[in-house]
Amino acid sequence: MAVEIGKLINTEKIILIASAKNKFEIPFYYRFAGRLKLYKLLPTAVMKLPNFISNWFFGTESKKDKALLANILRETDSIFLKWAIDKIVNWQNVIILPNLKHIHGTVDRILPYKFVSADVKIKYGGHSMTTNKAEKLSSEIKELLGDDL
Repeated sequence: MAVEIGKLINTEKIILIASAKNKFEIPFYYRFAGRLKLYKLLPTAVMKLPNFISNWFFGTESKKDKALLANILRETDSIFLKWAIDKIVNWQNVIILPNLKHIHGTVDRILPYKFVSADVKIKYGGHSMTTNKAEKLSSEIKELLGDDL
């Protein structure tokens, strides 16, 4: 969403965390599933069930992180979830904005590091690194903002 908003309004700087800059950073298997509409076959109730698979994908290991993810999954609106998945797997953006900085974890399983070109890599950071690598992320964001703080 930040990339799309950045294409519409003048922004000084955009910092993406555990995300994709364009459609080529979305894994090919997600884009393939998008073309075939396979994601529509999976009931949202199943996607919202916290379990060892969701914990593995999001990289949550501590009890606190698992509880937070479980709460997020349960509280996510089903209609929004279907909409968001559709938008992600069918995203067609090819533009990389010049004022964009990208922070990505090396063990992200939702958007694997090997598919992205990040400005900053967070060693052992997963898709949930905003909670379990918050201190390192804050440090990197401050550095990216530099004199803008």
